[in-house]
Amino acid sequence: MTPKLIHNRFRGTDDFDLPEGIPFPTADVAPVQALLAQCPAHAQTPLTSLPDLAAQLGIASLHVKDERGRMGLGSFKALGAAHVIACDAVATGAEDLSTALNGQTYVTASAGNHGLSVAAGARIFGAKAVVYLSDTVPHSFAEKLAAKGAEVVRAGRDYEASMDAAAETAAAKGWTLLSDSSWPGYVERPHVLMQGYLALMAEVATRVPDPPTHVFVQAGVGGLAAAVAAATRAYWGDAPRLIVVEPTAAPCIAAALEAGHFVATHGPVSSMGRLDCKEASLIALRGLARDADAVMTLSDAQVEAALPGLADLGLATTPSGAASLVALHHADKAALGLTPGSRVLTFVTEEPAA
Repeated sequence: MTPKLIHNRFRGTDDFDLPEGIPFPTADVAPVQALLAQCPAHAQTPLTSLPDLAAQLGIASLHVKDERGRMGLGSFKALGAAHVIACDAVATGAEDLSTALNGQTYVTASAGNHGLSVAAGARIFGAKAVVYLSDTVPHSFAEKLAAKGAEVVRAGRDYEASMDAAAETAAAKGWTLLSDSSWPGYVERPHVLMQGYLALMAEVATRVPDPPTHVFVQAGVGGLAAAVAAATRAYWGDAPRLIVVEPTAAPCIAAALEAGHFVATHGPVSSMGRLDCKEASLIALRGLARDADAVMTLSDAQVEAALPGLADLGLATTPSGAASLVALHHADKAALGLTPGSRVLTFVTEEPAA
């Protein structure tokens, strides 16, 4: 299957049609770094150079930001929800932050990794976590969540249905909804959550030998992609081409950019489970409409076929984790301006399933 490539006609503008009150993603990483400096579990994740693969692909350099070991939680999501909960704990003014949020319950829906971040953050600061999972989320993720102290609830046949269930429970019980998506009337917490992801790009900016000419980043609801895009523009300006990568089964960013407004997509379940989101975050859409150059979609088969080769390179991961690196293999070089002088940045976002 030939990947679909959508060029973003809104690049560099604020013309994308969204409801009032949807903010752009922030590029201010300083508050995130200040909190991480106090976290004993925090350590930078690797930025790996792959010169042999770059030569095979006919480009000058290839760097992979490897998020598999992030804070012991196995993905970049460790920087998101836990960051929001840490901000809440600090805002209480409590001297003992380990009990700052006693009596508070955070509820969310997740395909796995976001829920782990909620669970870990809640446990650190004395709160309770309740995580709703759809029927498509593997049992292994439910076990991981329970091991982190979360209460796991199964609800709905897909992520969107589990999110609806979590939101209804939050409203009924007065719990704090902590979603990694955003919609009209729900923007403050996801805005702070996305800010947490800026930390990984700050690490890239201080270690990459030369600014990338191309950045490939995967998207589910779009939070990581929008944060990466905002940071790319803040560090390196308009020059790098930023390409968002989505499953063919869940092209919510591509469909919205084609339509010129938010649209819900529909399709089969994708093996890129953490990217299998049929509706984009509105904050992410606002940022990506301004900052992304294009969106590529990949089939499950294309990503799955590449996993053994990545494991041989020491980058064993899941289809979700591999998507942006695999996209480079299938990219239309002429359409994206990839040349022998190109310097490419990609992301491996999660550890392989147990």
